[in-house]
Amino acid sequence: MYLNKVYLYGNLTRDPEMKSLPSGSKVTQFSLATNRVYKDQSGARQEQTEYHNIVVFGRQAETSAQYLKKGQGVMIEGRIQTRSWDDKTTGEKKYRTEIVADAVQFGPKGGNGGGEGGFIPATPAASAPITGGADLDTIDYGDANVNVDDIPF
Repeated sequence: MYLNKVYLYGNLTRDPEMKSLPSGSKVTQFSLATNRVYKDQSGARQEQTEYHNIVVFGRQAETSAQYLKKGQGVMIEGRIQTRSWDDKTTGEKKYRTEIVADAVQFGPKGGNGGGEGGFIPATPAASAPITGGADLDTIDYGDANVNVDDIPF
């Protein structure tokens, strides 16, 4: 059995670009940035960013182009595909690896209407004040007392 399945969550690095194929169907392309935080051998915190080329077809291409903006979080489910072509100017063979999206799930928009914001978790902690310095690993939830009878589910 073979499997080619990708799940990505990240932020758009630019606004989506929609085009039409000769058949009339729509195709939208955008770039997605994902971050990985890890500790190196010396124990120092490191951060690595990867950039992914995303391609969306059909109705999802239209809604992606209409509603997604630079900086917005998005989750992509799809497959990896590598295309190749001959460059007419240099005669070289060129390659491009991209993610062909089967499903696109929109995240919250960036903090300033896109650009610099990121994913804002939909939890009570998102609105709680954060105290301390930049290296703080905990969140102050305040003194809110939650009554179990007040929970609607």
